[in-house]
Amino acid sequence: MCGVPAPLTPPDGLSVRPLVLTDARAVVEVMAAQEAHDTGEVSIEEADILGDWGRPSYDVSAGTVGVFDGERLVAYAEIMGADRGDAAVHPDYRGRGIGTALAGWMQAMAREAGSHVIGMPVPQGSPGDRLLEALGYHVRWQSWVLRLPAGAEIAPRELPAGYTLREATPADHEACWTVVEDAFLEWSKRDRMPLDDWLATVVGRPGFEPWNLRVVTDAGGAVVGVTQVFVANGEEGYVNKVATRRDQRGRGIAQAMLVDAFAVARAHGATTSGLDTDSRTGALGLYERVGMVVHATWVNRAIDV
Repeated sequence: MCGVPAPLTPPDGLSVRPLVLTDARAVVEVMAAQEAHDTGEVSIEEADILGDWGRPSYDVSAGTVGVFDGERLVAYAEIMGADRGDAAVHPDYRGRGIGTALAGWMQAMAREAGSHVIGMPVPQGSPGDRLLEALGYHVRWQSWVLRLPAGAEIAPRELPAGYTLREATPADHEACWTVVEDAFLEWSKRDRMPLDDWLATVVGRPGFEPWNLRVVTDAGGAVVGVTQVFVANGEEGYVNKVATRRDQRGRGIAQAMLVDAFAVARAHGATTSGLDTDSRTGALGLYERVGMVVHATWVNRAIDV
């Protein structure tokens, strides 16, 4: 167990070690197996892991741990911030105490980082949800996976006079980061993501194309709205980020950006469209107003450490 940042004792016959970037594919396979078992569908992609792990400020080996059966990764956990983490156990290896051990590892890592709480997302009612509840974790917030029903069309939304919606250019990137981080930090209690880290998760995400990052500019050319959209798993137009500058809200900009994002995703092969939101944002009503429906509910469970 040399090199594991916090104590973790695996069940007999298994071993543990910190992960490295080349373990990303194995992590995706474990997460995909868990998602398929617990929700009936797979949303994770290797690009998601590589984008997050590619942040300049992130030390993969210092923030992760893997549980192995021989050379096969069967479970993993990571700390993505002082109070945020994620974990997955392959369904074939459940019932052996691995999930409980990973929860203990995450708690120890959070304490070492000076945090007083650690939490992670799980599908509501899933085995992971029940395990964390049994371990004393409380629900911090709910989140919802929303989908646009197959064949549904969103009525066009007009931008205010003088405003333009287009692909972002490299010259827009810093302004995009500012708009997105300002909007998300209104309700998310975390440090501002450094610009280079943000770029790694957006334009540095494997497979990035210019149409994935879109902006609304005002009559003076300033960026006032941003969306990040891509085609996930070859079929779903997924809106990963949508943000409007605070002083520009209530003018239909976010709705116009959603209409555009879903349309451009369809033009690039998407057959469905979706996004995630949570109870901290207050945005559920916005998405329902444009015709989206709740497809699945997740909870973020946390525990004081």
